[in-house]
Amino acid sequence: MEIFSTTTLLIIVCLIFLILSITRARKHQNKDRLPPGPTPLPFIGNILQLNGKEVFKSLNKLSEKYGPVYTIHMGMEKVVVLCSYDAVKEALIDNADDFGARGHMPLLDRISSGGHVVASNGERWKQLRRFSLMTLRNFGMGKKSIEERIQEEAHFLTEEFRKTNSQPVDPTFYFSKAVSNVICSVVFGNRFEYEDKCFLQLLAFFNEIFRGFSSVWGQEKDVPHTEFHKEGILNTTFDLFGAGTETVSTTLRYGLLILLKHADVEECIHKEIDNVIGRNRAPCIEDRSRMPYLEAVIHEIQRFIDLIPMGIPHKVTRDVHFRGFIIPKDTTVYTMLSSVLRDPKQFKYPNEFNPGHFLDENGKFRRNEGYMPFSSGKRICLGEGLAKMELFLFFSTILQNFTLRSPVDPKDLDLTPLMSGFGNIPRPYELCFIPR
Repeated sequence: MEIFSTTTLLIIVCLIFLILSITRARKHQNKDRLPPGPTPLPFIGNILQLNGKEVFKSLNKLSEKYGPVYTIHMGMEKVVVLCSYDAVKEALIDNADDFGARGHMPLLDRISSGGHVVASNGERWKQLRRFSLMTLRNFGMGKKSIEERIQEEAHFLTEEFRKTNSQPVDPTFYFSKAVSNVICSVVFGNRFEYEDKCFLQLLAFFNEIFRGFSSVWGQEKDVPHTEFHKEGILNTTFDLFGAGTETVSTTLRYGLLILLKHADVEECIHKEIDNVIGRNRAPCIEDRSRMPYLEAVIHEIQRFIDLIPMGIPHKVTRDVHFRGFIIPKDTTVYTMLSSVLRDPKQFKYPNEFNPGHFLDENGKFRRNEGYMPFSSGKRICLGEGLAKMELFLFFSTILQNFTLRSPVDPKDLDLTPLMSGFGNIPRPYELCFIPR
């Protein structure tokens, strides 16, 4: 009887604590005039309302009830979530300064203590970003030299594919090697052989880091105010390698899977390549303006695969009045890029792969404001220009030289991601590169 009474008392106390916590959370939210959102549980917040395998889908689903701007509790932390093109544009473009800081990123904090150009804020971020942009320009970004390095690597990649003798292969590390070598040639001045053991260990490391992000769970003392110290430069180099390798290589890998599923699209690309470039010279960036269909396909691949669905967290730099609410200074903000890339107001068939989203009635390339795979505003990806060059030159070179074939029935190919957390990871597959 005594044990029963103690258990009953404990349950009552827990219930009272739960009710008081929920009431306090609601009052606090109303007092701050934060956007509405689901009621959090003590300590764990709204974690139980999120699908650990598809967090971004859970967050998008909540917007159907609470609107395009709402508040959620990730554990003890309050986070404002922005869903839809209009809400994200209003924050990142119309109020760029207010939403221009980087939000809380636990994994990056553990890796580098905030010393990355991606994760840093304030003067540290300004110095590292300025240094990164200047360095990329000095090493050929936007110039003929970087184009030649990509062309060279595309050539080595096609030679590797020829060695497969049209047999089925998993393209994952082929693309990782090629794309990473472009960054290596920029940072180190030379590329690595594809079988170099140290090179392969580096690629495996970045692959695991990217997969880790996709699950739910020291200065120079004499110059204290500068970010040009060993740790800062090392972490910024890490950003260039990590972001510059896994994002582009995953897009290439996902893109070829989509083309295997849509053979008619691949055929149209072949025709455009034959008409504009032919078979006797390598593709160059100047060809891009004369190849609207391939340009539309690449844009649609990036839109459809939705590589970084939640974007990278932002943070408001001051108390911000936004759509009738007040978002307190330093509040983390999730700008749901997935909701932008699949906004039905911007794209007629948001959940289907359709290059027509980026083509006008005359077959010319058409820009779409909902195209935000690199985010937007002050924190837009600094490697956007390089990534676009790589995607065009790699796709055009591969499809100039090969026809893609699937060893299984294309109807059985699954385009849904294997993992959907920080990044959408494609399912493993094999394909055959048939020389043209």
